[in-house]
Formats: sequence, C-alpha cells, structure tokens
Amino acid sequence: RLESVGKLDFTYGKIEIRAKLPTGVGTWPAVWMLGSNIGSVGWPACGEIDILESVGKNPNQNHSSLHSSGRSGNTPDTGTIKVPNDNTEFHIYTADWRADYIKFSVDNKVFYTFVNSDKFPFNKNFYLIVNLAMGGVWGGSVDPSFTSSALEVDYIRVYN
Repeated sequence: RLESVGKLDFTYGKIEIRAKLPTGVGTWPAVWMLGSNIGSVGWPACGEIDILESVGKNPNQNHSSLHSSGRSGNTPDTGTIKVPNDNTEFHIYTADWRADYIKFSVDNKVFYTFVNSDKFPFNKNFYLIVNLAMGGVWGGSVDPSFTSSALEVDYIRVYN
C-alpha cells in the first residue's frame, strides 16, 4: 500500500493512472483517494473517491465509486465498465474531478459522471492511495491455487 498523505494533498484536478490489473480470485486492486480530514471527521464523512477498483472474481469489470455519509459500504454512488484484457494490457483510468462533477473514464471513454455539490465532501483536499488487497469483504476468498500476480502501475499523474 502506498499513500500520499502529508506529501500530496489536493482539491480538484485530473488524475490519470496507467495500469495493468492482477489476475486471480481474491485479488482486490484499487487506486483511490480519502479526504485529508479523515483523522478529525472519520470515514465516510471525509469522503472516498475510488478511481479504479476491481475484484478478481469478476474479471475485466472495473468500478469507480464515491463514498460519503449515507452513501457508503454497499450503497455508494458507483459506475461499472467492462475493460477487456485489463490484466494483460495497460489501460488508462481517469478521474476528472471538479467542483460540479467527477467524470470517470477508461481509455478516454467516460462511463460514469457524478454530479458534485456542496452537500458532498468532495470539495476539499484528498490524498491518493494505491493498494492490492487480498481477500476481504468484497474481494472474497482467495483461490487456494493462487500463487502470485501483480498490480502493475506504469504511472499516476495529477494535473490541477
């Protein structure tokens, strides 16, 4: 797990990730963001922006989600897209984060637009997190025959 907390916190911008996802039931790769005020307000009040999230039990299906108070856990605001060969080819995952919207795309194809406003916690500083979880509530049980795989990140770029 890599975090930019205390090193890179920002409000708004275009976040671009070029990545190839791991293979295997139980893998749970993600590139996501948390509100920098999580220490004082907790989760989900701080807000969470999932730019790229996938689970190995659903190959080639990627999610972009937003979690906030009353819209967290199993009830986030979310968009889903099929990305063929997401584990054998690099793809570009993007969040275009503005005061009035957050648009999510893969390889320049917008698949989900969230209408942002002051009633949501997405108008203040956030920091980035990159991680590859194994198992977990959403990831599910790890396949007993699983040996190894990798989340390959070529780059993460933030334009603001």
